[in-house]
Amino acid sequence: MKYKLIVSDMDGTLLGDNHQLTEENKIALSKALEKGVKIVPASGRIYDSAKEHFNFLDINTPLIACNGAIIKETKTNKLIYKNSVPNDICMKIIDVFEKNEVYYQLYSENTMMCKNLTSKDKEKTRERLKNFFNDHVNVHFGEDLKEEASKHKILKLIAIDDHDMEKLKRVREDLSKIEDIEMTSSWYNNIEIMHKGANKGEALKALIQYLGINREEVIAFGDNYNDLPMIELAGLGVVMGNADEAVKEKADYVTSTNMEDGVAKAIYKFLEI
Repeated sequence: MKYKLIVSDMDGTLLGDNHQLTEENKIALSKALEKGVKIVPASGRIYDSAKEHFNFLDINTPLIACNGAIIKETKTNKLIYKNSVPNDICMKIIDVFEKNEVYYQLYSENTMMCKNLTSKDKEKTRERLKNFFNDHVNVHFGEDLKEEASKHKILKLIAIDDHDMEKLKRVREDLSKIEDIEMTSSWYNNIEIMHKGANKGEALKALIQYLGINREEVIAFGDNYNDLPMIELAGLGVVMGNADEAVKEKADYVTSTNMEDGVAKAIYKFLEI
C-alpha cells in the first residue's frame, strides 16, 4: 500500500513528555514529506497552540484542532472545516460544570477561557499552560464564562479534576442528558465536550474528501480515547506504546512509546524509509 497521508495526534504521541517534538520524529516527518506524503497534525489543542510545533517543516498543511472541531491551513489560515458548539448548548454544559463545582475551560479558535481561580491556583494554572501555549495565545480568566462564551464560537469545553474521579463521573452523567454533544477524554483527569459530529474521525473524513484521497491511504497515530475515531477510520491505525490497553486493542499496529520515538519507528517501517 502506498500511503499518501500521515495524520497524528500531538501530546502523548508526536510530542515527548516535555511537550516538544522529538528530534527523531522531526527527521521522520521530513523524510516522509520527501517521499510525497502529506503530514497533518490532529490535536485537542486550540489551533494556534498546535500550529507552532510544525513551523520547522515550513509547509502549508491542514491542521486538525480542538479534537476535530476545526481544520485550517497552517500558512494561509484557510478554513476547511468547522463545527462549533451552539451557544444554547454551551450554556447547558457550563451549568453542569457550575453545579458540580468542577474546574473547566472553554476553547475557541484562538482563545482559551478558564474558570476563575484563587490567586495561588491561577498562578499554578498559568505555569501549567506554558507547556501547551505560547505567549501569543489568548488566555482569559473569568468568573462568568457564560458571558465570554456568548462572545466567541466555542469549539471545545473541558472539565478537569486531577483527584476526584467520582466528581468527573457525576459530571459525565449530567452531560449525558444534553443532546447533540460529543464526549471524550484525552487524559484520565478530563472530560472533553464538542458539538455532535465534531471528533477526529469526522474531521479526517472531511480532510480526505478535501484532499481527494482514500482512507486506505492514511496512517493515523494516537494514544488516547479522543484519537480512536481517526484510528479506526484510517487504513492503518497506529497506537502508541504508552496508551491504555483499551486503546491499544483498537490498533492495527502498536508502536513504541512517545518517549521512544514511536511515531518515527512506525513511519520508517510502513513507508520503508
